[in-house]
Amino acid sequence: MKAFFKALILVPVALAIVLFSIANRGPVRVSLDPFSRDAPTLAFDLPLFAVVLAAIAAGVLIGGLASWIAQGKHRKAARRNRREAEALRSEAQSLRAAVPDSALPALTSRNS
Repeated sequence: MKAFFKALILVPVALAIVLFSIANRGPVRVSLDPFSRDAPTLAFDLPLFAVVLAAIAAGVLIGGLASWIAQGKHRKAARRNRREAEALRSEAQSLRAAVPDSALPALTSRNS
């Protein structure tokens, strides 16, 4: 079922990207020189769809990195809680092993 919904979303998105790429094949000049507008030293002629898709990909990567950095404190707290839970679990197991079964009170049923 998950694969169906994934395909239901990804196929139209992929089709839209292909159609966008076909419709915007014209070259545009991308200049990385902010000082010289007339004769830039670093300029490329790229198809418009490549520039747009690269900008979207860069935005997704930068947004993902920013989100990952912002959630660092939560990951650190989860690691600390996991270590503490493991330490408490091992301490409880060692305490259970130290107490013989005959020393534990018998369980009584509430229905009797």
